[in-house]
Parts: sequence; structure tokens; C-alpha cells
Amino acid sequence: MLRSPFFYLLFITLFLSCRKETNNHLSKNSVTSDEAIAIRDKALLKFQNKDYNSAFYNFNKSKIAFENLKDSSNIVYNLIQMAAIQQINGDYYGSKETLTEALPYINQKDVYSAAINNYFGIADKELSIYEDAVYYYKEALKECKDSICKKAPLNNIAVIYILQNKYDKAILILESILFKGQITDKLFLKTQARILDNLGFAYFKKGMSEKGLSLMEESLQIRNNLNDRYGSIESNLHLAEFYAKTNSQNSNQFALTAYKTATESNSIDERLKALSYLISNDSNLKSSYYAKKFVSLNDSIIKIRNNFKNKFAKIKYDSKKEKDENQKLKLEKAENLLALQKAKYQKIFFIIGISSLFLLLLYLRKFYQNRNRIEKIKTAYSTETRIAKDIHDGLANDVFHAITYTQTQPLTNESNKENLLQKLDDIYSRVRGISRENNDIDTSSNFPNNLKAMLSTYNSSQTNVIINGVEKINWDSVDDLKKIAIQRVLHELMVNMKKHSEAPVVSIKFNTDSNSLLIDYSDNGKGCEKSKIIKNGLQNMEIRILAVKGTITFETEPNKGFKVKITMPK
Repeated sequence: MLRSPFFYLLFITLFLSCRKETNNHLSKNSVTSDEAIAIRDKALLKFQNKDYNSAFYNFNKSKIAFENLKDSSNIVYNLIQMAAIQQINGDYYGSKETLTEALPYINQKDVYSAAINNYFGIADKELSIYEDAVYYYKEALKECKDSICKKAPLNNIAVIYILQNKYDKAILILESILFKGQITDKLFLKTQARILDNLGFAYFKKGMSEKGLSLMEESLQIRNNLNDRYGSIESNLHLAEFYAKTNSQNSNQFALTAYKTATESNSIDERLKALSYLISNDSNLKSSYYAKKFVSLNDSIIKIRNNFKNKFAKIKYDSKKEKDENQKLKLEKAENLLALQKAKYQKIFFIIGISSLFLLLLYLRKFYQNRNRIEKIKTAYSTETRIAKDIHDGLANDVFHAITYTQTQPLTNESNKENLLQKLDDIYSRVRGISRENNDIDTSSNFPNNLKAMLSTYNSSQTNVIINGVEKINWDSVDDLKKIAIQRVLHELMVNMKKHSEAPVVSIKFNTDSNSLLIDYSDNGKGCEKSKIIKNGLQNMEIRILAVKGTITFETEPNKGFKVKITMPK
């Protein structure tokens, strides 16, 4: 039974390395493109030398460079390698987040789709989320075009069934993928040995010990003949478990062999498994020796893996922070240019509208003087939701007529002032009427469950909605107004996706740092021109987020998907 992602990593890396770079749309003389490729190649070299920290850093750096080049193929390639490094170092949740980042860049026919599904399967298997693991392995299976290619994902599915005690289903699959006749190819022999070992183990767990032992011994012999050291570790561990209850001496012999080979191969998880058999089989002083070894090794690997997780997270956070700062600088430049343009018109508007503005401010101050900030924002939210198009257009016309009135009628005339006040009062009354049509949002302890339930309703056979990180947020510390803003904005995004995007994959990721709550939305739908965002009604989202002192940015192009980044203070 496979217990480590190293085998999958070897398979996927070989698959990816054979693929030519067909999406490098820039010329070979492009310095930026060459630099991005050089960084990626440096990361691969670090990866091969097991310098995982440097490899992850450079893959992430290369990914950012290819994002600027809009080279989706190389973006996905780098993200897959980063996820592989995280899995090697036990960061399975982190690897799933990294893989999720790749989803907006691919479609079902993409050559990387099988690799991503396979890595999702590995992560869920190691996290004991077996049903999800089987789902992703089956998705990877769909990408296989011949019977040889199908053997690996089918074997992986059978392994999950063994872990779930579904031995008959595992046996049925494994017997169907055994090679028939004589085999000479070494790669096929390795595959055959792996299938035989899992099949024998399934028979053993089902209670058919004699048949199971024969198949496991046949697998071990093939692996020894091929000098398949990693494969022999699994065979020895299975045989150690086989003899554990009937012949402790034999069990110890196989466990010791597995331990020595795993130590030479630096396979930590397999070393721990071998030690567990040695501890349970012996009751003498050697058992105490193995137990100390186990505790020391286990503590060490936990510390190392936690250290890797923190480093990986920091690398991604630092790069995201730098990217956000660059985006902020661009926005500031655009805002400064817009401010200069507005300044030209403000002088004229100030002279014409000062009287009407002063009266309007007095009126609004009187109305709101007994209301605090929270009531203001709640009223603003309620007036925005589910407004029918005909009412919206009529209200807009009334506002336009009021503005025109201030520009064409002398406001020094008392009668004109009264008419203007009456118009404003009519507009306000209509807005208050619209607000009564809206429903409240439950902001109690059920909020995260209700939020996930709302987002999940958009899951269908045409659209896969992936939600990550809702549980990471301490929602009790988030005030009700921000919860309302989050649910309203995400609901509008999902409605917009359903109406306009037709996206096969939607990803919503929640995260937090010391100061902010972060939400990343992305889909791989049709996208649109940025100039059409306001027409699609998405401007309302910006108003909601700004009301709680947050920021929201949109990134979209036709046929390039749709991305939204939301940041709000805790």
C-alpha cells in the first residue's frame, strides 16, 4: 500500500518534464521571459537536490514572473511543483490551497488537469478524507487514454478502498489491472509488483491469508530483483503486519529490513511505521530502545515539517504582500490622475451648487442626528438589495431632474427652495419604501455554516465551487456589519457568475493575518471588459466594502476568467 507522495511525485514530474513549452508566446529574445525560465530551472535543480526551501521560493518567484507574462501554462507548472514540495514535507492543507490557485488557469482538456487531480487525491488520502480522494483519482482517470495510463489511478483508488476496509472492491480493481503474460519491461514490472503487493495485502486483510502471503512474497521478489528499494519498503512493511499476530520473529525481521532501507532512503514515515511494528512485537529491552527511537524521530519530523509549513506560508505571504503593494501604487497613480481631472470641474460645480448642497446637508444632518454610524450603514445596505430595474431607473431620473433643477432655477427664490426640498423629500421617501422589501442576514454563530451553504447552492454538474479556509476565520471576532457585507458581496459575485460567467470552476478562499480578513474569489469563466463591470452591477460591491473600511479590486479580461480580492480590517 502506498504511504508516501514520492511515487506520485516521480510519475507526475516525468509527465510534466516531457511536455514542451507551447504557451511561451513571447520571443526567445525576450529578457523577461528568459529570466522567468531561468528562475524555474534553478528551482528544478534545487528540487532535485532536495533543497526544498530554496526550490519553493524560486518556483513561487517564477510563478509571479509568468503571471506578469500571462503565461498560464508555466503558472500552473510552478504551482504544481510547489504543491509537490509541500506534500513531501507533510503540508497537505497548504498543498491543497496551492493547487486551488492553479484551477482558474486550466480547463478540463488541459494537459495539467490529471496532475492536479492526482495531487488533490494524494492530499486527501494523507488527510484521511477518503471519499474526496477517490473522487479526484477518478477525475485523473478520465484523462487517461490507454489501459497502461489507467493502472496508476486505479491502483490508487484500490488503496483507498483497502484503507476503508472495502476489500472486495479493492480486489476487483487490482485483479482487473494485472498485466497478463510475460513482462520484460522494467517499468511495467515495477507497476506489476506494486499491484501484486496491494492485491496480496487486500486478500490478507479480507482473511485469505495464504493467497495474500503468496502474492506479497511474489511482489517482494520482483522488487528485490529490480533493486526497487522504495517499493521493497512497502512489501516488507506489509509482510511485517502479516506476521505480527502469528510469528513475531518473522514480523521483526521484515520490519527491521524495512527500517534499514527506509533509513538509507531517508523515508521518515516508513521508518516510523517499521519502528511501530518492532515496538509492538517485542516486550524486552529492545522494545524500549525502539520506542525511544520512535519518539525521537517523530518529534524531530514534526518540528521539521512545522518549520517547513511556516516557511512556505511566509514565502507566499511575502510575495502576495509585495504584489498587493505594487497594485496599490498603481491604484494611487490612477486616483491622482482622476483627482486632477475632477479638480477642473469641482470649481465650476462649487459655484453653481454651493447653495443647494448647503441646504441638502442641513436636511440630512437633521434626519441623521439621532442615528449612529451602525444604523447609517444598515440603512445603506438595505436600500441597495433587490431593487427592481424599473424603480431604479425611475429613481435615477428623479435625482437627475433634481440636479437639473438646481442648475436651471435661481435658488435665491424662496419658492424654488421649497420646491427643491419637496423633490428631495419625495426621493427620500421612495428610498425608504424600497428598503422595507429586504431580508436580514443571520450573523450569529451559524454565520459560517450559512455562508458555506449559500455558496454551495451554486455547485452543479456544470460548476464546481471550491471553498477553502472558512474555518480559519474567528467569526465571533468579526462584527455583524462586516459579516453582512461579506455575505452580500459573495452572493452578488455568485449571481453574477451564474448569469454571465458560465465558469466550470469557482474558487473562494478565506484567509487572515494579524490585521486583516482576506477573501480571494476567482473563476475560469468568460470574463469581461473592465469597462463593463459597472454595467454588470458590481459597483455595488465596492460601495459595501468601502462602507466597512475595506478594499476590493477586480481583475478580468474576456476569456481569461474573473478575479476579486477583498481586504477588510479585523
